Amino acid sequence: MKNFVRILLISLALVMALSPIVGAIEPYTTYTYAKDGTPRQSPTVYAPVRNVDSAYMGLETPLSDPRDIHVDENGNVYIVDMGNDRVVVLDQNYAVKFIIKDFVNNNGVPDEFTNPQGIFVDDENIYVCDTDANRLVIFDLEGNFERILGRPTSALFGEDSIYKPIAVAVDQYDRIFVISSSNYQGVIVLTEDGQFTGFIGAQAVTYDAWDIIWRAFQTEEQRKNSARNIPTEYNNITVDEDGFIFVTSSNITAANQYSQLRSKSDKYSPVRKLNAAGDEIMKRLGYFSPSGEVNVTRDNLSRIVDVAVGPEKTWSIIDDKRQKVYTYDDNGNLLFAFGDAGSQLGNLTNIEAITYQNVLTDDVEEREIDGEIIYEPVYEYYMLLLDKSDNLFTVYKRTEYGDSLVQALAYENDREFDLAIDQWKEVLTRNSNFDLAYIGIGRSYYNAGEYDEAMEYYKAAYDTSNYSNAFKEVRKQWIEDHFIWIPIVIIAFVFLWGKFSKYYKKKNKDTALKVGKKTYWEELLYAFHLIFHPFDGFWDLKHEKRGSVRAATTILGIAIVAFYYNSIGRGYIMNPTNEYSTIFNQAVSLVLPLALWVVANWCLTTLFEGEGSLKDVYVASCYSLFPLVLTLIPATLASNVVLADETGIINMLVTIGYIWTLGLIFFGSQTTHDYTMGKNLIMTVASILGMAIVMFIGILFTSLIGNMVSFVTNIIVELQYRF
Repeated sequence: MKNFVRILLISLALVMALSPIVGAIEPYTTYTYAKDGTPRQSPTVYAPVRNVDSAYMGLETPLSDPRDIHVDENGNVYIVDMGNDRVVVLDQNYAVKFIIKDFVNNNGVPDEFTNPQGIFVDDENIYVCDTDANRLVIFDLEGNFERILGRPTSALFGEDSIYKPIAVAVDQYDRIFVISSSNYQGVIVLTEDGQFTGFIGAQAVTYDAWDIIWRAFQTEEQRKNSARNIPTEYNNITVDEDGFIFVTSSNITAANQYSQLRSKSDKYSPVRKLNAAGDEIMKRLGYFSPSGEVNVTRDNLSRIVDVAVGPEKTWSIIDDKRQKVYTYDDNGNLLFAFGDAGSQLGNLTNIEAITYQNVLTDDVEEREIDGEIIYEPVYEYYMLLLDKSDNLFTVYKRTEYGDSLVQALAYENDREFDLAIDQWKEVLTRNSNFDLAYIGIGRSYYNAGEYDEAMEYYKAAYDTSNYSNAFKEVRKQWIEDHFIWIPIVIIAFVFLWGKFSKYYKKKNKDTALKVGKKTYWEELLYAFHLIFHPFDGFWDLKHEKRGSVRAATTILGIAIVAFYYNSIGRGYIMNPTNEYSTIFNQAVSLVLPLALWVVANWCLTTLFEGEGSLKDVYVASCYSLFPLVLTLIPATLASNVVLADETGIINMLVTIGYIWTLGLIFFGSQTTHDYTMGKNLIMTVASILGMAIVMFIGILFTSLIGNMVSFVTNIIVELQYRF
């Protein structure tokens, strides 16, 4: 028994000692984001396979501070080992093929690297950024030295331009794009033989609030000098198969980077896509701008240090602050994100670079095209992440879910929409919360001309922009089908409104000459006259008894119904999350502020010598609500047929209703109490303050009553307990 207790105590102690360690390790997870920024866990797209360290590679001298990694079209891996001033070349199985360290330069003199940092490999050459030697060194694919491209000597490349190449990329036309450390002028463009042709894609100069204030007191010369110190240079670059350039920057000010996260502006984005002329062409159609983490504050934004182009126009960026990878499609939608800091397989310590690797297998795949059987090679797809602190890289293999996801994108890119729909549905069977799958199905239906089906899937993903595009086609078709009836309905409406307008004007004119009590219908129709003639209208409302409490209460009730209808009847584009309210909530939200206004305004009439009674204030205020009835109901109806870029018209109509109503309340108070404009303005401000005081007293009184009830209840419970 004693031994059992002893073992139990030792086990508990071990659990308590290890629990902080276990709790600190977060599981390897893959996730994406909903439209509201909520993270959603998803199936794994790239699963960690192994860590490849120096021993695995077969290196006699271990890696030391590696800075870049690249893969060629044959799956060979190239690592820039800055600490050892060398380039390590591995085969597709990560065994050493050869090492580039010493070479004989153009002058026949033995040479070597000086803190190299970047590398790029095309189908002919290996380009190495020999950073501290201020040059590019070019080798063939066997590692044989070919030539050196030194600092550009063109007159266009200013003498004060810094040239310390840290990243390089080459397009299919052999144009060389270089990122130079501490260079704020943009990407350096060189010809194949090293001739400088210009800078492209310069980042916008960024200033914080203090910079803006300080620059107001600087001379022109000081401003020029200070601009050079703004850290807006790029830190990495790559080129896709179409020759478009991806560049990253980690030196954008926090305020600017944070502001573009939801505005999706390209001006201060930490990753940009440029054409050969340096123009920004990246699509930012996702919920958030491609910038890494979404649920952030200005103090913990992602710091993007590298970008890699993946399959089917996807691309990935890495965040060295969180050790995470974020992968996007060609439209800027976040496909997935994963990674974390730690020592377990799949986590990294200090992520530095990313690349993709396709490895040819011995298998073949049969595919039928136009009745003919085609045999295609089968590749295995990997992602490699370089960790400079642990001097290794981690290999991630694409999962079956990842294959399904990429295949769906491939069908879309090939415009095989029927196959894309089936593939996206396959993705949904594995991840039913993946909004992009719904969008992908909707996009495929849209491209196939099936707009109603597209709208349903866009609706499931809360994608109002694409939903609007599909609805535009549906609306266009509806208009074409009912073209003959539309002008008839418009003419009929105008005719009926004109008839009704003549009727209520004549009725109000006849009622003005009528002696004695007005009918309920006449009191209601008077609202049409009052809203267009407020000064005469409110005067007659009070002195000529043109309105009544019953008519005013009816207008209040209609206004409540209008607000309720607005809450439940708006179209999808203006209410994508299907938010609605009960009629009770709408009644409270309208009646409560109206009651506070009426009470506060009437209570202050003694101080401000107002002539209106409580009834007069109530009736005038209720009649003032009538413009909201005339604008809210049509706006709600119209919200069901407008497009996303037409919602401003609806909002403007509702805004007019509110301004119109507030104006009537203001002038109604002035006429009811017989104030001058200045005195009425003071009275209005005082009434608003009075509303706040009444609310405070009401809350205080309610709280006091609640405490008294609680006190009495406790006494009763105590007495019952004791006796």
